[in-house]
Amino acid sequence: MNVANQTRVTEFIFLGFSGVLYLRLALFVMFLTVYLLSLMGNTLIIFIVLMDSRLQTPMYIFLGNLSFLEIWYTTATVPKLLATCLSQVVTISVSGCITQYYFFFSMGATECILLAVMAYDRYVAICNPLRYSFLMNLQVCLWFSAGSWIGGFIAPVLPTVLVSYLNFCGSQKINHFFCDSEPIFQLSCSDTFMVEALGYTCTSVVILSSFLLTMSSYGHIVVTIIKLSSREAQKKTFSTCASHLTVVTIYYGTIIFAYVHPPAKHNFTMGKVVSVFYCVVTPLLNPLVYTLRNKDVKKAFRKVLERKRLFLARYIQEI
Repeated sequence: MNVANQTRVTEFIFLGFSGVLYLRLALFVMFLTVYLLSLMGNTLIIFIVLMDSRLQTPMYIFLGNLSFLEIWYTTATVPKLLATCLSQVVTISVSGCITQYYFFFSMGATECILLAVMAYDRYVAICNPLRYSFLMNLQVCLWFSAGSWIGGFIAPVLPTVLVSYLNFCGSQKINHFFCDSEPIFQLSCSDTFMVEALGYTCTSVVILSSFLLTMSSYGHIVVTIIKLSSREAQKKTFSTCASHLTVVTIYYGTIIFAYVHPPAKHNFTMGKVVSVFYCVVTPLLNPLVYTLRNKDVKKAFRKVLERKRLFLARYIQEI
């Protein structure tokens, strides 16, 4: 398309969730509550893992990484979502939009890889318990953690570079609450076929490869559990990975629906609703699922509270 005679867009306007004021205010209160609970819950998990030496094992080191990731994953999108609920005109510069696009997909890719690594950790713990301390020692654990972050932040580099070369003219309105790929492509007056195809390929490779590795690990886990002699042993073994499996099911269910499809006409209303699940809801589910179902985390939390209570009592006595 010839863009020489068209006005170049320098900023976008988020449409967010349209509706009457009281409905948007209700959404604001709901999203803000979930966001704050997510921040507090994930920060609490990081604090507990750092404070309790018994939790400084591969499983909880990965959980601490996941919680740290979720804090920034939600912060990349939720503030703009909250702003769209309070104001009908929420803008972002084109460079800011591309930056948000990169960090959102970087952290999404990191989470996919990290969930696959956590599934592998459970596979080794259940299927090869005698070799667990050797296969998942601290050095290997740190390498896996670093590899998840590096791989996640490398994956969307090329699509982001191509997006930065797109021309935007005409409409400024992004029918979303953050700079997702489909709304950006809709506003471009350049040929987006190459960047759409590359973006689709990259997201599909990261999501599906991580998902298949995760499911492969759980396939071996299920086979091992079935071979156990007693039902009590089966239940106890499965409980060690039930929390992670719950998070995996919810997260992959939403992102596969949202991103693993060829470029086509997109239902933006449905896309925004689905996006709320993996941008807002899932990060809150992580601390809830892992703390409510995990005896070690709950025990460590009570220990930290008791330690703080004793410290406070001693401090008051000294005063």
